[in-house]
Amino acid sequence: MMRVFEMTDLGEMSNFLGIEIKQRQNEIFIYQQKYAKEILKKFYMDNCKSMSTPMCQKEKLCKDDEIAKVNKSEYRSLVGCLMYLTATRPDIMYAVSVLSRFMNCANESHPRAAKRVLRYVKGAVSFGVKFCLTPSFELQGYSNSDWVGSLNDMKNTSGFCSD
Repeated sequence: MMRVFEMTDLGEMSNFLGIEIKQRQNEIFIYQQKYAKEILKKFYMDNCKSMSTPMCQKEKLCKDDEIAKVNKSEYRSLVGCLMYLTATRPDIMYAVSVLSRFMNCANESHPRAAKRVLRYVKGAVSFGVKFCLTPSFELQGYSNSDWVGSLNDMKNTSGFCSD
């Protein structure tokens, strides 16, 4: 490409749009440790205790008009930051997708659940995704579902992952 276009070789990529990249022989690791720490600091959670899971297993969030509403812009900012973090953190993807359902109708329980995700991130700031070269290819799939996962519309919540 350097013969056709005018460009400069800057070597191996180490950072792109806040995503940190470590390249080794036969593997690439992408993560957002610096960004995760910035989010924790922005929402005053940098000195909090960490949690072992991003979401309480039995907690069911719902739209409830009788519970006091919260500052929508702050909640949207928090969920938006978490959404960008999911680029390298599939472990928080489900929790963030549930939180994003309540962007227009957030009540007191939603920021509490979002802060739990931040507490989980606090204990796992160095997590990311590792891509490895393997000699053989084996497709694996995982799925999960629950009955009446959404209390607002009584629909099942399900998800899948393949690697």
